[in-house]
Amino acid sequence: MNLLQIEIFVKVVDIGNFTKAGEILAMTQSGISHNIASLESELGIKLLNRGRNGISLTDSGERIINNMRNILSEAESIKQEAASILGIQNGKINIGSFSSFASKVLPTIISRFKREFKGIEIDFYEGSYDQITRWVEEGKVDIGFTSLSNPMDHLEATTIVRDRLVAIVPIHHHLAINEQVKAEELQGEAFIMPQLGCEVSVKKFLQEQEVSPNIEFNVEENQTIIAMVREGLGITIIPELALPYNLAGTIVKPLLPEPFREISIITRSKKQPLPAVKEFIKTTMDCIKELQL
Repeated sequence: MNLLQIEIFVKVVDIGNFTKAGEILAMTQSGISHNIASLESELGIKLLNRGRNGISLTDSGERIINNMRNILSEAESIKQEAASILGIQNGKINIGSFSSFASKVLPTIISRFKREFKGIEIDFYEGSYDQITRWVEEGKVDIGFTSLSNPMDHLEATTIVRDRLVAIVPIHHHLAINEQVKAEELQGEAFIMPQLGCEVSVKKFLQEQEVSPNIEFNVEENQTIIAMVREGLGITIIPELALPYNLAGTIVKPLLPEPFREISIITRSKKQPLPAVKEFIKTTMDCIKELQL
C-alpha cells in the first residue's frame, strides 16, 4: 500500500467516477482501476461497489475511508512542514463553503492568500451547511465556512461574521412604505421560504417572535426568490450576503427586532492544522476585518 494508491482511492470516492478521477489525477481509467484493484488485493478486502449507477463504498470501505483521509492529511502536513523548514511555500488545502459566502467573500480571501502563497494549491467544494460540516468531520476539507446551529465538541468553530437577515418585499407591497418591518407584521403574509440552509436562521427568527407567515413556496435559488417576490407571490427573509445583485422591482427592509445568522470557520479540533491552513485562517480574519462584515 502506498500514498498514490490511497490518493487515488480517496479521489475516486470523492468524485464518484473512475474516468473523472483519472482526468484530475492525469491518469488513464485503466491506471485508476489497476491501483484500486491492487489496494484491495493488498488489504484483502473489497473497498468499492461498481455498478450501472456508478461506484459506492462497501461496508469495509466505509470503515477505512476516514483512516485513508487522515494518512493523506498527515503526509501533506509533513510536506508542508518540510517546505517551511526550507523556506519554500508549497502544499495543498481543501476548502468548503456555502454558496453566498463563496460568491461574496471567499474570492477576496483566496485572491489575497494566493498573492502571498503562490505555491499553495487550493481545492474548493461548495455545499450546504450540513455537507460542509460533514466534510470537515470526514477530513474531505481542511477548512469549512458554515453556519452552525449548535456547537460541536469535535470541531473547532470560530464565528467570523454576523450576517444580518433582511426582509424583501415587492415595491407596491403595503409594507414597502415602512422604514422597517416589524416581526408581528409578518403574521399571515404570503411568504417564500429560502432553502439551502438559510431557512434554519429564518425559521428560528419566526419561532422566537411567535409569528407564522403563510408559506406559499420553498425555493433554493435566491434569484428565483427575488423574481417571485417581484411578481407579488410573497415576501421573504434572507441574509444580506445572500442578496442577489439584481433586486429590481423589490425593496430591502431591515427587520425589527434585528436577526442575524452567525457564519463560522470550522476545523477538526483534535487535529493540528496544516501550516497552510493556519495561514489561510489568518488571511481570512484579516480580510473579514478589512471588509467590515
